[in-house]
Amino acid sequence: MAYETILYTIADGIATLTLNRPDVLNAFNQAMTDEIQDALKKVERDETARCLVITGTGRAFSAGEDLKSHAGESERDFAASLRNRYNPIIRKLRALNKPVLGAVNGVAAGAGFSLALACDLRIASDKARFLQAFVRIGLVLDSGSSWFLPQLIGYAKAAELCMLGEEVNASQALEFGLVNKVVAHDELAAATAEWAARLAQGPTLALGLMKRALIMGTQNTLDEVLDYEVYGQTIAGRSEDGKEGATAFIEKRKAKFRGR
Repeated sequence: MAYETILYTIADGIATLTLNRPDVLNAFNQAMTDEIQDALKKVERDETARCLVITGTGRAFSAGEDLKSHAGESERDFAASLRNRYNPIIRKLRALNKPVLGAVNGVAAGAGFSLALACDLRIASDKARFLQAFVRIGLVLDSGSSWFLPQLIGYAKAAELCMLGEEVNASQALEFGLVNKVVAHDELAAATAEWAARLAQGPTLALGLMKRALIMGTQNTLDEVLDYEVYGQTIAGRSEDGKEGATAFIEKRKAKFRGR
């Protein structure tokens, strides 16, 4: 598929998916969500891609759904839009057995906010802003925000941001735990590259298993998570990277992981 609304590159083990409709603040339309789904399939299948970075061009990460693209529709099919366009993206990101790093370069609103929350780690520019704008247009949360926000910041704060439509700046996002790190806008690319390189050079199989265990830890019992840790540790310990890590520790050198 030739991409018209996103950019997709891979280099040094880092796949980068850039939302590329800057004239509309990287708002999602049908083409963009189709292309994101296609790119995520490429990341999943490509063994050379050991981590994924998601970011946007211009002033925004993403302003959410492009409402103007629905002008003239007599009645919008919200259910089909979520089931066929947005939910597959969120599910794929959470199921992807590779770490996902969000580089939030500007405003992240609505489904754009949800997309950022679906990433495993988030670095934000000091110009970034976060907004659950659904209440302003008489809609409810979607694309996973109803799950992500209470998990990250608790029910009361999530209700405040969503029901009152409160905008959150970068420093507040860091304070609330919505992002992992905030940097000056012109340092975002370098900070993202540093973390992405560390992830891409890590034990990819173990990172994928670790990601799944952490997600399980938010919704499963301790006994279920303990059992999964047995499963995960068995696989990781028998992997090439697991053996390399143990050997490197004994030899007192830095491990050279190959992602398998």
